[in-house]
Amino acid sequence: VQLQASGGGLVQTGGSLRLSCAASGSTFSTYVMAWFRQAPGKEREFVAGISRSGGSTYYADSVKGRFTISRDNARDTVYLQMNSLKPEDTAVYYCAADMSGSPYYPGIEYKYWGQGTLVTVSS
Repeated sequence: VQLQASGGGLVQTGGSLRLSCAASGSTFSTYVMAWFRQAPGKEREFVAGISRSGGSTYYADSVKGRFTISRDNARDTVYLQMNSLKPEDTAVYYCAADMSGSPYYPGIEYKYWGQGTLVTVSS
């Protein structure tokens, strides 16, 4: 599967952005999907994950209550709605996919990755 992330940009503290990740080349609904991010000088970290059907989601504590992951299997796209953005949310955001059956999304070694989209939150 090929993944193409988009939607990043510059936003002020407290603002919102919606990231999209379009998949192609394989049956999208067979993949668990996730978003990760990597801030300058830091390791990549898990942000959110979603099950194949979209019925189950998992969030990092740092974004819980502010970010929402969703997917549209008819459009082969996963989204990350980001509200109440903070400067510490500044990072390159990556979407990822895997066919793992594990319910613990942060622990999956995702096989497929998008190219990343930059989110910058100004203070």
